[in-house]
Amino acid sequence: MARSISKGPYVDAKLLKKIEGKKPQTAEPIKTWARRSQIAPEMVGFKFGVYNGMKHIEVLVSEDMVGHRLGEFSPTKKFTRHGGKMQKELEIKAKESEIAAAGAAKAAAEASGGKAGAPAAKK
Repeated sequence: MARSISKGPYVDAKLLKKIEGKKPQTAEPIKTWARRSQIAPEMVGFKFGVYNGMKHIEVLVSEDMVGHRLGEFSPTKKFTRHGGKMQKELEIKAKESEIAAAGAAKAAAEASGGKAGAPAAKK
């Protein structure tokens, strides 16, 4: 959502007040509900706990994030997966191939390790 150039970027005043006079490395995460606030250059290095509707997600602000909104880095929805019959078949095939690969690795280890790794018999 674009904002008029004459208005300038929206940065929540409370956030600027909270980081004022603090050093980024020593400060603990700053909890905020202001997801719509843009990230200003003064915020670089600080950790923010951005609320996603359920909990605060910790966001470490870097230089690349300047100009973006805080809410962009705290997703509100949890992606589980795309489902369906085809997806289940793919998962079963992947699991079978994983089991076969583990079995082959075990057989190879027994073949090479069984002869060389056996302890010598005492006379």
